[in-house]
Amino acid sequence: MKLLEERIRKDGQVRPGNVLKVDCFLNHQLDVELLDEIGAEFKRIFGKEGVNKILTIEASGIAIACMTARHFDVPVVFAKKAKSKNIDGDVFTSKVQSYTYGKEYEITLAKKFLGPEDRVLILDDFLANGKAMRGLLDVCKQAGATVVGIGVCIEKGFQNGGQELRDEGYKLASLAIVDRMEDDGTLVFRPQE
Repeated sequence: MKLLEERIRKDGQVRPGNVLKVDCFLNHQLDVELLDEIGAEFKRIFGKEGVNKILTIEASGIAIACMTARHFDVPVVFAKKAKSKNIDGDVFTSKVQSYTYGKEYEITLAKKFLGPEDRVLILDDFLANGKAMRGLLDVCKQAGATVVGIGVCIEKGFQNGGQELRDEGYKLASLAIVDRMEDDGTLVFRPQE
């Protein structure tokens, strides 16, 4: 998605350790118009998959999922990174290793929100090694839900998460794939197909 690539080039910041900061428009301060365009693009890509539920993980994926859900007219459900006292009933859980925070945590999702009748589109802001995505896929498997697609705003193509998911047969759409990041701020994007 050229619009997203242009915004990353304009406002993204490359930090040491292959960290790409896009907090001024995607995952801290939100550019709602850009998010709406992202949602429309995910609808274009996955619109024929029979999506009836969008799943993401808190916190950065929620805005992306909500704006996309408007285009699909379906609910959003998100996995929580900490089990809170206000989650009632049975839950699905999975362990996730965070690349950004360098720690493992357990995600939880109330069983009443995901089941075998669901055709799920999983969305997130970033895909690097795919650990968060693995946790969401595990939750879908536990629920008996069908994953009909995975949408990611920014994929770090120089890390293995995206290729592994594609090799496993998942329909994965990354709107911008960064093939290389240099400490001087240089970003090299994979050409759009």
